[in-house]
This record gives sequence, C-alpha cells and structure tokens, in this order.
Amino acid sequence: MLTTVAVAGYRSLRDVVLPLAPLTVVTGANGAGKSSLYRALRLLASAAEGDLVRDVARSGGLEALRWAGPENPRGAMRRGEVPVQGTVRSGPVRLLLGVGTDELGYAVDLGLPTPSEAGRFPHDPSVKAEVVFAGSFARPASVLVERRGARVRQRGDGGWEPVPDPVAASASILTELADARTSPEVVGVRRMLGRWRFHDQLRVDDGAPARRPQVAVRSTVLADDGANLAATLATIEEIGRADVLAAAVARALDGSSIEVRDVRLGHGDVRVGHEGAGTGHLELVLRQPGLLRPVRAPELSEGTLRFLMLAAALLSPRPPELLVLNEPEGSLHPTLLAPLAALIADAAQETQILVVTHASALSDALARHGAEGVELVKEGGETRVAGLGTLEQPPWRWPER
Repeated sequence: MLTTVAVAGYRSLRDVVLPLAPLTVVTGANGAGKSSLYRALRLLASAAEGDLVRDVARSGGLEALRWAGPENPRGAMRRGEVPVQGTVRSGPVRLLLGVGTDELGYAVDLGLPTPSEAGRFPHDPSVKAEVVFAGSFARPASVLVERRGARVRQRGDGGWEPVPDPVAASASILTELADARTSPEVVGVRRMLGRWRFHDQLRVDDGAPARRPQVAVRSTVLADDGANLAATLATIEEIGRADVLAAAVARALDGSSIEVRDVRLGHGDVRVGHEGAGTGHLELVLRQPGLLRPVRAPELSEGTLRFLMLAAALLSPRPPELLVLNEPEGSLHPTLLAPLAALIADAAQETQILVVTHASALSDALARHGAEGVELVKEGGETRVAGLGTLEQPPWRWPER
C-alpha cells in the first residue's frame, strides 16, 4: 500500500508530502491545488512507461510547470502580511516527484537541460537524480539504487556496485535497468507504477463511443474513454461481482437493471440477436420499472451513463494497485453520490483508492465509510495540507544531485 506521495516544485505544490490511507479523499477550494496533485500523480505513473520527460515537455516544459513563487517564502508572505517578493535564486530549478510504500519507494528529480542536452528540444527536461529505496522514505541506509546525472550505482552483496553503462538525461532508470535478475527492485517499482489506473477521460456526450454497439471482446479493464463499457459490464457479470453490480444499479437507479445483449449491425440499423448467436457486437440497455421496452445506450442521460462507467471501473475483475478518481461526481445527480460512495468503499477492500472531489456530499459519504480526508489549502499561492505541519507530515528525503 502507498503510504506517502511527495511533490515539490510543481505549479502550486512547492513542497507537499501527503499521507495516504487505503481510501483517501482529497478536498479543497477551487485553485487549492487538487488538480495539480492529480496531474503530478499522472506524471509519476508515466515514468513506468518511459514517458515522464515527454509528458513534461508536452505540457510546456519545466518553465510552464514549475513553482512560480519565491524560492523560500517566509511565513508572513504566506499569510499575506507582507507583499510576495522574489530573491536571487540560490538553488537549481527542480521538479521532484516521489512515492513511498511499506516495501519500496521511488523519487525522481527533473531539472533544466544543459545546452548540449537540449539541442533542438528546449522543453525536454533532464533527469538529474533518481533513487529506489526500501520502505516509505529514502534513508541513507535504505537506498537500493541511486542515480546522479548519468551515473548509476546499486547496492549488491558486497556494497555499492556501479552500473557500467551511463543513462541518458532523457531516460529513467525504470526503463533502462530492466533486468529483473540484476535490478529486481527497479523492476518492482516500474510494475507498481504501471499498475496505477486513472479515469478522468470518460465520455458521456451524445457522440460517446459507449453509446454505440461495441465489438464483443472480454474486457477486464474499462477503457480510458469508456468505449468498452458494454463488454466490461458483461465481463463483470461473467467472471466478476455480478451481484454487487446488480445491487448498485438497482439502488442508484430506482430499481433498474442493466442488460448486455448481442446485436446485429446492418444497413444503418441495430437488430437484437439471439442468445449465443455470436453476433460479434454488444449493446448496453437499461430496464426500468414501469417501462415496456428497455432504454438503449443512446437514450441514457449523461449522469446515468457516467455512473455505469464508474461502476464498471470500480468493479473491475482486475483491480489496480492504485485507482485515482478525479472529480467523479461530474454529471451525477446528487442522489447518485451516496451509491457511488458505497461502491468506492467496497472497491477499497481490494485496491487502494484516492478520490479528488469538489462535492462535499461525496466526501461526507466516503467519510462515513471510513475514508481518510485530506484538505488542501492555499497560503500565499502555495498549496499546503490543512492541519499538517512540518513535524506532523510523513518523513521524506529527496535525492541528491
């Protein structure tokens, strides 16, 4: 389980160390830094695929993402008692991302490229330092792999051993040290980050792919845009928790039930196939009490479709190590928030979940299910965790360049 997420030098997150529980709810006013925290987590996850530098560059580079306030703001500046003033920078520009678990942790330091590193790509940051460590934070004795610049060393039976090949400034040790025999901890971190799952691009508009019949392919994971919703729900009914899904739909949608049926496509129309006919396409329909015919996916409201997508994501037969939901309440009627909270709490029995939300009704409902709340506040342009001082926050140590 993740115990700590740390971000420094990213937008309003000048230096934030966040404790995580099995189910954590992040709240705060508009502009408090919730979206920045979410995007920082997505950046960290991209390191597992070797896309961290590319994703930072696509966002405009470090100049567009880095903390824009004073390097070391005083307390009076944060409280607004004196004007915010800058000074001559004494340290390098750094974007730092890290995560700690009960077993393994990882941290990376991104900085501005040198002229020779930048070439024709000035927005590509350089990886200045990385560490893989045992436990929840990088104590000197717990560091297992250490990278400074292009040089990497890892701890072996006889002490520190250098990695012979240098690592390019645009590459990460998570992808360069890919041998599970010689670097098992690095491979373990890469697998952990690669198993995080985010759902913030679900489409519920009139042209959403989920409103059309989809190819019948067993799907244990909902697609980013929700296109394979019908197949994912059918997979849950076949090899997952069909009873929980049926109960959640009935509770949230006034006794309704879902049905995933075979359909035949032809000449611009959709025809219902026979059970077991192998038509190759699936269609989602909703059966509501009092209606003689089912409601097809194109007729569903945005809120109903979104709830069904969230249910499919939360009841995945292949749960992730971490599921991050960013403002899942979008398009949902307030009456759907309590059933959604119940689904989230149930899913948290099998996977760690982080929910970022504006909806107090959702955060309150999750609190009743035992979720730990984290409130972000802003002081002098800087995001801080409410009620969490320097001495109360989880211990953390950034890698040295």
